[in-house]
Amino acid sequence: MQKEVQIHERLTLAQTIPLGLQHVFAMFGATVLVPFLTGLSPSVALLSSGIGTIIFLLLTKSKVPAYLGSSFAYIGALTYFVKDQNNMASAMGGVLIIGLIYLVMFLLMSVFGTAWIHKVVPPVVAGPVVAIIGFSLTPTAVGMAASNWYIAGFTLALAMILSVYARGFLKLIPILIAIIIGYIAAAITGIVDFSPVAASFQQLIVFPVNFTTWQFPSMDKTAILMMAPLAFVTIIEDLGHMIVLGNITHSDPIEDPGFHRVLAGNGLATIAASFFGGPPVTTYGENIGVLAVTRVYSTFNLWVAAVIAIILSCFNPLQALIMSIPTAVMGGVSVLLFGMIGVAGIRTLIESKVDLSDSKNLMIASVIFALGIGVTNHGVAWATIVGIILNLVLSGAKAENDKASADKAA
Repeated sequence: MQKEVQIHERLTLAQTIPLGLQHVFAMFGATVLVPFLTGLSPSVALLSSGIGTIIFLLLTKSKVPAYLGSSFAYIGALTYFVKDQNNMASAMGGVLIIGLIYLVMFLLMSVFGTAWIHKVVPPVVAGPVVAIIGFSLTPTAVGMAASNWYIAGFTLALAMILSVYARGFLKLIPILIAIIIGYIAAAITGIVDFSPVAASFQQLIVFPVNFTTWQFPSMDKTAILMMAPLAFVTIIEDLGHMIVLGNITHSDPIEDPGFHRVLAGNGLATIAASFFGGPPVTTYGENIGVLAVTRVYSTFNLWVAAVIAIILSCFNPLQALIMSIPTAVMGGVSVLLFGMIGVAGIRTLIESKVDLSDSKNLMIASVIFALGIGVTNHGVAWATIVGIILNLVLSGAKAENDKASADKAA
């Protein structure tokens, strides 16, 4: 049986660097996909993920081996402000608010614990919200794929085949491999413009943040309304990751160092991202999968991965190379990725054994799906708000009815 390397242990540097690179590969595809879709800088996203992970490890006393990457929950809102409105300041103001919400939750949980979260956002609310985050983004993925269906279909098929049939380390990075091979196929067909990549070698090292165009985050009411409700979804996602992480590493990160510290680390990391111009960050399931396969839980590997990500973010040709990836290639993997996010929400309903024969649960889920998919502007945000309110109101009404029936029977 393979020996487990515990959280506090350190391997030699010669072993640690490849293991750190492995974590970078595991998170790379998803982390750079978010800025690619939203109009943000992939290099800034890498910088934000690296610095954010270091902040997280510091706040959790290096007791939680987790990597923070770009969150998919905010793609719609970021795209609206960055790509459609060209309003970076408002977008980053929304990201800043997300980080502040995490810190508020940190303070509340420090005092009251975590049990009350499940009452506010139970599976009947969290499941449909996660599902509509994915399903509401699929039209964007299909639109990207439509630019070249042959390349998109080839990339999608490759990602699916690797996800199902690959073994070992290759199974952890099917999206990244599919993007690389899809990029090569696109280059062979002549649809890749290499001129920006060639020009980038004139200045190899560039700090990702352009201070000549940098803007201070602006508090925009619409941006806050769109992003703030989704913070509760990613908080639940973090909680689930900590439960899984505890099972894998035979520890209890919710108790030691405490889930409140997890939220503080994630919140401060997201606040830092807002000042860099990056997307909100969250703990990544891909990196938890790396831990499960390698049985190497050392947080020192995550420190190394974070440093590698920061170094990569400053390498100018890397950004040019990423930006030269054809839309069809990213569209192909996005179809799979967004569809999987949607199905993950449905899986939450199934695994939590939500009883949809109960009229209360059925109505809550139905309204969330209808608003999230049907409302054109800010549908996910409105669906989340309405779902939380419906759950609180209907749960209260049901409890009163049950009590009245019990009293009558007595």
